[in-house]
Amino acid sequence: MWFKYFVIFVLFSVSVKGLDGDLPPDVETIDVETTNVSKADPDAGKPIPVEDTPNGVPPVNTNYEVDKSLVNVTNSLVNVTKNPRRTYQTVNKMGKYSTFYAADYDPMTSDTAPPDTDQRGGGGTPYTISEPRLAEIRKHFMYPFFDKGGSDNNLGDFQKDIQSSIPQVHKNLNFQLPFFGFRYNYTRVSVNGYLEFSDPPPNYDYPLVFPIKEWPKKNDPAFIGIFFSRCRIGNLRDGDIDQRTPGVYFRMERDLRTRQDRMGVEIRERLKWDIRTGVIGSETFDPKHAVIVTWKNVTFTGGFANAKYKTNTFQMVLATDEVFTYAMFNYLNLDWTSHTEAGGDSQNGEGGVSAYVGFNAGNGTRSYEYNPYSQASVIRDLTSVGFGNGFKGRHIFRIDEDILLGSCNKDIDGANLPLKFAPESGNMLGGTVVNITGPCFNLNDRIRCKFDVSNEVFGYVVDKNRAICVQPQLYAEGWVNLQIAVNSEAFKWKGKYYVESPASATQKIFFKDMKLHEKSPSELKITWEKQNLTTNDNANIRISLWGYRETTMKPVFVYITDIADNVQNIGEHTIVPSQFRTRVNQYLTDIKFGFLQINLTESITVNTYTTSQSSINLTPVIWSRPIPLGWYFQFQWENQYGKNWPKYLCDDWLRTDRYLKNFAHELAQCPCTVEQALADKGRFMPDFDCDKDSNPICYYNNQALHCVKTGSPTLEGSEQQCCYDKNGFLMLSYDQQWGSSPRRCHNLGKMPYNEATKVPTLSQWFNDMVPKYLCCLWQDEQAVGCETLRFERRPTQDCVAYQAPGVAGVYGDPHFVTFDDVEYTFNGKGEFALVKSVTQTDNLEIQGRFEQMDPNTYGEVRATQLTSVVAKGNNTIAIEVRRRPLDSRWRYRLDVIADNRRLYFDRPSLKFQHFQGVTIYTPSYILNQSEVIIMFDNGAGMEVVDNQGFMSARVFLPWSFINKTIGLFGNWSFNKEDDFTLPDGSRAAIVNNINDMERVYNDFGSKWMLEDVLDPQKGRALFHREFGRTSATYNNKTFKPQFLMNPEDFLPTNRSTDLKRISEICPLKLYECYYDYAMTVDRDLAHYTKNYKATIYQYKETTRRKVVSCGVLETPRFGRKSTFLFVPGTKVTYECIQEFVLVGDQRRECQADGTWNIPEYGYTYCLRQQEYSQRQAGLASGIIMAILIPLILLFVYLAYRFLQRRQKEKESEKLQEQQFMESQRRAQEAATKKLTEAEYASEDEDSNVTSTGAKETTVY
Repeated sequence: MWFKYFVIFVLFSVSVKGLDGDLPPDVETIDVETTNVSKADPDAGKPIPVEDTPNGVPPVNTNYEVDKSLVNVTNSLVNVTKNPRRTYQTVNKMGKYSTFYAADYDPMTSDTAPPDTDQRGGGGTPYTISEPRLAEIRKHFMYPFFDKGGSDNNLGDFQKDIQSSIPQVHKNLNFQLPFFGFRYNYTRVSVNGYLEFSDPPPNYDYPLVFPIKEWPKKNDPAFIGIFFSRCRIGNLRDGDIDQRTPGVYFRMERDLRTRQDRMGVEIRERLKWDIRTGVIGSETFDPKHAVIVTWKNVTFTGGFANAKYKTNTFQMVLATDEVFTYAMFNYLNLDWTSHTEAGGDSQNGEGGVSAYVGFNAGNGTRSYEYNPYSQASVIRDLTSVGFGNGFKGRHIFRIDEDILLGSCNKDIDGANLPLKFAPESGNMLGGTVVNITGPCFNLNDRIRCKFDVSNEVFGYVVDKNRAICVQPQLYAEGWVNLQIAVNSEAFKWKGKYYVESPASATQKIFFKDMKLHEKSPSELKITWEKQNLTTNDNANIRISLWGYRETTMKPVFVYITDIADNVQNIGEHTIVPSQFRTRVNQYLTDIKFGFLQINLTESITVNTYTTSQSSINLTPVIWSRPIPLGWYFQFQWENQYGKNWPKYLCDDWLRTDRYLKNFAHELAQCPCTVEQALADKGRFMPDFDCDKDSNPICYYNNQALHCVKTGSPTLEGSEQQCCYDKNGFLMLSYDQQWGSSPRRCHNLGKMPYNEATKVPTLSQWFNDMVPKYLCCLWQDEQAVGCETLRFERRPTQDCVAYQAPGVAGVYGDPHFVTFDDVEYTFNGKGEFALVKSVTQTDNLEIQGRFEQMDPNTYGEVRATQLTSVVAKGNNTIAIEVRRRPLDSRWRYRLDVIADNRRLYFDRPSLKFQHFQGVTIYTPSYILNQSEVIIMFDNGAGMEVVDNQGFMSARVFLPWSFINKTIGLFGNWSFNKEDDFTLPDGSRAAIVNNINDMERVYNDFGSKWMLEDVLDPQKGRALFHREFGRTSATYNNKTFKPQFLMNPEDFLPTNRSTDLKRISEICPLKLYECYYDYAMTVDRDLAHYTKNYKATIYQYKETTRRKVVSCGVLETPRFGRKSTFLFVPGTKVTYECIQEFVLVGDQRRECQADGTWNIPEYGYTYCLRQQEYSQRQAGLASGIIMAILIPLILLFVYLAYRFLQRRQKEKESEKLQEQQFMESQRRAQEAATKKLTEAEYASEDEDSNVTSTGAKETTVY
């Protein structure tokens, strides 16, 4: 019997030795069945108490008696190793191994893998890691890898299949690993120091250059190269501390977020905090899956036998949440640099071309070489630099979309060194804490930061890799320079920082309701994300109020008061305005709007990595959006101006605004309908205060369906706003206070930004938003001030003179529609001019790149498609929109490249980005960057759309470009005959036959091919060049496409099924759809071809649809109209509000010629009832007086005539009486003289003659 056990023991010992070398001397054999220990151990078979485990944490299995149910062996021998690195138990039976774990088992230091059941949600007590334990495991440089345990023949993570004849193995990840824009669920682990995701070329030339220039003829592999070289497995040396087996180790840790076992929790927390503290901008990263690949003691190929002891050991750790991915390179030891094929010597592996360190996206796209170390003699320095988490030799990268270095670089120099920082944008008002990585910092370094052209601010060193700068207040917007200098050095580390205007900045303080806008609210409830300030729930905050004014040319941003101090940071607060009744701000009552600021009462401490005593004190700051300040100043304004203070302040604003220059004449005319506004991509963009897709509240334009505004400021810096009602027609301020309103100042401001009326957001609020409150919102709509604002100072410009843009487009493989509706197909391969203006005042260049279609099931496709467009306007940078490869479209569909950088529009504050003279935005409902719109300040615009990898570009031009364009989109002249104008000014004949496209190709299209060298007639190619590609890379003058357009003419007879499918997919007479499907056999392309063409013609129809407008018809004060429409056929009826009476024309009608009918009275207004009654009484009195006065005058006249006649009668009677008396006298005299009557008469005549002669004698 003893001989039997002796043989078994010998065989077992040999097997273990062959697998793991000699056993340590402290191995004991145990009879599992009887648990009798050959060398008596008093504690054998007893459970190990929890308190004896490290940190008092329960081990994986708290019952450490031999568990027969797990082992299931009889009379087998168990080897017990007491070595602290190998405290495990293995059972050998039929070549299978099981493992037991002692109480002191530490997965972070052991070479034995933990149970595989842990990753499958094994049971047991949930593990909780303590802070001391986390600090302890983070002190280890290398992440764990195992050559024992596991379920694969007791090999742990060791990849036994990787040999000299099989240099790599395939691994399924079973999760998504984003890398360089692509996403993979598998990888290949190579002994040659990289993870590979696609096939390599058959051979390499040294030095290595990626991407492979010959792609797609030659494979361009996607890989992560930690030490890309020709490697083989080396040998251990006797003096090596780590005696684990040389070779390649691969370990996956999946589903870390839900894991509760010790290994899962410790890996997750270690990775989380190593990444968060090691890479700026990763403060919220929570790893979901991890991959640990270790190359241990690998040497170079082609060396002598003793060169196998010349080895390198390095490790790659990948962590991802399936959106973001981080790569950690740990270089433990580098004894050689190059293999013999790269020129290295056979003895030491030195000289020649060193290993490649970096990343390649594959498919001929992008690469990142880690300079200055890759393929350079200084590659050995990788073990002594990096300083990730304070470790020499640790280098961390973010690799999901772009490759962003998380480690400093002390070995490069130059005038323009790349600076990495996070966040990449901040509020213009300041206070954003910016973490910076670039140069390697020392604790005592003096850091100077310069944002744009502002004064320098001083930064703080956190650790070797990171410094902090707090963004000051800036009067700027858009992308500005961020530069830093270390000590007395020049500002040579540079990057681009995006300054968010206060109105579009990320909103961090929220108001629960709309009481903020009221004249006298009872309370204001505000909320904020408390974690934006600190994670300490016991921290106190200060809420302060700030204001802005423009009393001189220099704008002033000023502190007003504290709203609350030393209140707990609970994420909400209620402001009671009545508490500020007694506040006196004597010199600040002219401020009408401002901002709330929240900051910590006590600054938070950031400990540096180098010494625990060193720390940095920071005070994070968050800002509200602009807010009116009536709730705060109302009591002071009432004391100063009386209860009707809004009227006084409104009148003061009106008086001031009348002194300013008129600006409305420069503004673009509003379109009449919302359809026209949405189609005018070059001049109008959504107004995010009233956007039908993202913000339908429309507080300032109540009842509006949608508002648009001009994308760029005018020469004077003003902005046009156009709002549309639910009928789709323009809302006029003449009709209601919610109508469209032009603005003196654009939200984007105007350079230079530090002058009055030119500050982004602030100037617009000061000049255009404040009067809305003073004159209308805080008064009645019918108030004199409100009507003056609506009718005089900010009236809507009607759409009578609006001119819709011209539209041209390209789609499919590829088909063109010119501005004048010429349709043709041009399958050129290369870079071509789509639009080029022929004047300098309206300079515009738009170019397209066309590449060959991918092969289909039948082979090569002799057709091309649009893959990139680039545009440039007056003194603007070039903006390129490029189709992404099909496999890298999981997050973004299009790449936007401006100023040699890729732009992303995945955050609300970056949804639209402004450069000098050009604005770029993606619609608010587009989350995958599949639609990009470019707007130039000259009114030109371009829309680029991608669906399933098929692009379409549409160009929109204002009428100022008529007869000024050439290129593939033709001359816009409303005449088709000159659309095929050539670069030299001559014309090619228009082609009307779809089967005559070869003539289009040869006589017209190919003439517009561009080169990188300037051509005075065509210009030069504007595309962003990278990785050695030029126009010659894409241009192919010898390419001959399929010119026949009818599939029946070029499809072979064995493709009759495709002909049948075409008729099912494509509508009749749409030859483009027929052609595209026949060429590519792609239903998606056929679908989007007909869709894109329909969209282009829909735009054309909308812009050409004549909307006749009768113009403004003012609503009378205190009155209303039956409708606000202004199109022919509209009948408007006026009526007045209660207690008012309508006077004048009661109806008007819009006529077909665009004019209102001739009024009966020529006026319409509303009078108060009392005033109307008084006026009516006066009118009646007037009528009465008008009747009485003539009657009285007639009576007077008749009386006068009567009196006059009576007077004459009296005079006649008196004369007769006198004559009678005279006759009586004469009779008496005659009687007295006794004369006869004839004698008396004769005597009387003589007397008269004598008397007359005497008088005449006297005169003469």
